[in-house]
Amino acid sequence: MKKRNQFLVLFVIGILIINFVASKSFVRFDFTKDQRYSVSSTTLNLLNKVDQPLHIKVFLAGDLPSEFKQLQLETRYLLEEYKAQNPNIRFEFVNPVGNNKEASEIAKQFFQQGMTPERVNIAERGKITESIIFPWAEAQYKGIKYAIPLLKKQMDVSTEEMITSSIQHLEYGLSDALRKLVQERNQKIAVLKGKGQLEDVYIADFFRSLRDYYLIAPFTLENIEEQPQQTLEQLNEFDLVIDAKPEKKYSEKEKYILDQYIMQGGKALWLVEQVTAEQDSLKKTGSTLAFPKELDLYDLFFTYGVRINPQLVNDLYSAPIVLAQGSGSQTQFNPFPWMYKPLAAPLEKHPITSALERVQFNFANPIELLKNDIDKTVLLTSSELTKLEGVPKEISLDLIEKEPDFSTYTKPHQVLAVLLEGEFKSLYKNRVLPFENETHLNQSLPTQQIVISDGDVIKNRVTRNQPEELGFNPFTGETYGNKSFLMNSVNFLLGDEDLLALRNKPIILANIKEEILEEDNYYWAVFNLVAPLLFLLLFGSVLIWYRKKKYARPVQAKK
Repeated sequence: MKKRNQFLVLFVIGILIINFVASKSFVRFDFTKDQRYSVSSTTLNLLNKVDQPLHIKVFLAGDLPSEFKQLQLETRYLLEEYKAQNPNIRFEFVNPVGNNKEASEIAKQFFQQGMTPERVNIAERGKITESIIFPWAEAQYKGIKYAIPLLKKQMDVSTEEMITSSIQHLEYGLSDALRKLVQERNQKIAVLKGKGQLEDVYIADFFRSLRDYYLIAPFTLENIEEQPQQTLEQLNEFDLVIDAKPEKKYSEKEKYILDQYIMQGGKALWLVEQVTAEQDSLKKTGSTLAFPKELDLYDLFFTYGVRINPQLVNDLYSAPIVLAQGSGSQTQFNPFPWMYKPLAAPLEKHPITSALERVQFNFANPIELLKNDIDKTVLLTSSELTKLEGVPKEISLDLIEKEPDFSTYTKPHQVLAVLLEGEFKSLYKNRVLPFENETHLNQSLPTQQIVISDGDVIKNRVTRNQPEELGFNPFTGETYGNKSFLMNSVNFLLGDEDLLALRNKPIILANIKEEILEEDNYYWAVFNLVAPLLFLLLFGSVLIWYRKKKYARPVQAKK
């Protein structure tokens, strides 16, 4: 009996020690194969910066299809992990159309706030009903609100695949919102102006999103003739330059400033074309002339290891062109196949293009990769069914009525976007400098550039002088991956690789097919009803047998 009491005392003391240690240190174990409930170091760093209550309201609630219930559960699990890491994280799930609210009116309010609802068909027991769901969350911190999309829409994939991709990107989406709310903007981006680049209204949607991360300012080279050295010093204050579809020729001084900016370790996102061909004139007159564009950037890119050839990419896997037919109130907008709008996709895995929707190009040019010491990663290419066309060339809308000759599509996977990394050689090495520069470098510090052979990748539609969402086609209802690709490119160039790495976090989901559920519905219903009762009956029987055996009195032998 004494030993038993000693054991009991030691046991209680052990429990107290364990509780004391647990109160001083926090440990959670994730035994899932894909570590889906373990947050990354990037997320932990962001969570540690939350020093005041951060409220997250999740609108993915109510009567949901099974696939969206899975997305709802995974969102809850991840937010619980965030809250466990930092008690300042607070969240709730809200049904926007609860209490008999009018769903269409609520959907309109969400749309006006930039949170587009989703209409889904729910198939259950042979019946199909349409429902409106709200796959969005809203985070609020220090009076600032930010909308978080929970559903990652993709073209040409099933609902299950889209939900899997959305779950895979949950931590990325939530951590991306955390970054915007808690981290100060300190990196600066220069948007080059003065060379016929796209007007602000045509790049407004992308830079409106980019402002959540970085400081952005226009930069012109117009003072280069009077103050070249000062212009270079001012440009060197920026971390990244973006050149969005220049139209005018660059002078030697201007090229030299851009070259020396790169040599100083500056980074660049080039959206440059070598062919002039505009869709607006095509729609107005029924034809347009495609001809080479004189930017005089050929030698600059050649030195860096790429060449944008003055050719047009004709791709059978492309976005349609939408044309107006009829007149007045009878006007209809109809889509037609158009091979000059390639839908580019990645060939290799990279954080910039992971799980990316296809990116829409318009009159793109092929990029040729040259041999040098620069590391080159192809980000986007055309499809297998591609051919190249020389310029000058007249392009007419009559093409929509002609059957393509498949035997001519023999130039597959033309490079349309490439990442360049390394130490670049200066174009002006062993050359007379356009102006005296005491800080001239013949080789760059380690840096990165991205070259995209189409300026229209960044161009958003404009309706009634208002910019529309980049990549969204209101006539077909499709959303392409232009904005995601460009945002990822800028994030990568400016050192946010850890945040982008979250996009590659694999999530393994065990999906049960709806057909199997329908076939075995009765079986599983009976199983769920009977199995617990049988378990209780078995447990009770074993318990009764054990008690009888333990307390049964031994039979005394007769004398």
